[in-house]
Amino acid sequence: MRIVSRGRGEEGRERMTLVPENVDDLWHLSYVLEPGDLVSGDTTRRIQRNDEQMRDTGGEREHLHVTLSVEDVEFARFANRLRVGGEIVGCSREDQLGHHHTLNVEERSEITVEKRFKPDQVDRIEAAEQATENPDVAIVTVEEGEAYIHTVAQYGTEEYASFTRPTGKGDYARPRTELFDEVGKALSHLDVDAVILAGPGFTKNDARDYISNEYPDATEKIIKTVDTSGVGDRGVHEVLKRGAVDDVQEQTRIAEESRLIDDLMDGIAEGAKIAYGIEETAEAAEFGAVEHLLVLDSRLRDERQGEGDWDVDVNDVIETVEQKGGDVTVFSAEFAPGQQLKNLGGIAALLRYRLQ
Repeated sequence: MRIVSRGRGEEGRERMTLVPENVDDLWHLSYVLEPGDLVSGDTTRRIQRNDEQMRDTGGEREHLHVTLSVEDVEFARFANRLRVGGEIVGCSREDQLGHHHTLNVEERSEITVEKRFKPDQVDRIEAAEQATENPDVAIVTVEEGEAYIHTVAQYGTEEYASFTRPTGKGDYARPRTELFDEVGKALSHLDVDAVILAGPGFTKNDARDYISNEYPDATEKIIKTVDTSGVGDRGVHEVLKRGAVDDVQEQTRIAEESRLIDDLMDGIAEGAKIAYGIEETAEAAEFGAVEHLLVLDSRLRDERQGEGDWDVDVNDVIETVEQKGGDVTVFSAEFAPGQQLKNLGGIAALLRYRLQ
């Protein structure tokens, strides 16, 4: 994310001009924008001609600069765009005021957002700005007969490719080098800066040796090997938990989420200093007991838009935790730790001391 400018808007609002530079940034914006915010940007719109001197062509698309009062926001990950819908309240053509329009925000398109930013939303934008320089990373997990490639994004990890077939002996077996060759070929076509190779035993080392000989360009990207007890999603979780991605990226939200959710689940198993669910967590916040608050981004958005069912104002909980020296991490619902947090009600806390 590139922050072009910051200033003051009308009625006590803040104004930020932003340029999302990748899909991660579009995803971040989907959790920052809310109904009632003002979003301005360039767009095209089909204009119906009413001029009697001109033939009606059924509507021609014109380039416009519009300001929308936001009504709905949709992150279209696979289309690489953010759809922002709402009423036109400012426009380079006055005859379009009051109409509804959808602004398609894409990578490297400039928009201006005017709203009352909440602290966690500012933190999210600033973290996205800092993360722009982080390298793109892939995690390859491999064992006998199985290999998986996952790409790492701020909204989670995504399976890029998987290869499964028995190796060794048997009618359906194949030489293990065929598995390694498929991995090497896939990596040679994957546009990332760094690759972490992981898995149980020595198979990953044999895979690296093969790829080194057959796909030297791909080998240059493999900067780290990690021992894990499993492959696939389980192996990726172990890599993140151990902080291997942190060695490549200075900041990564999902590695932090993996460690925090493990601490939380360990605390639940041991009956340690934790709280979960909105009522228990809010009570802990009031007592100043919260060391680290964990809240799910999708649940946070629902509550702020009046679509949730919590009896407690989540903004008050976050503010109380920060005022009393606690940390706050907003989890992504797209990633496995976020799903675990969702199962616990979407909010939880690691505590400084146990509540009676």
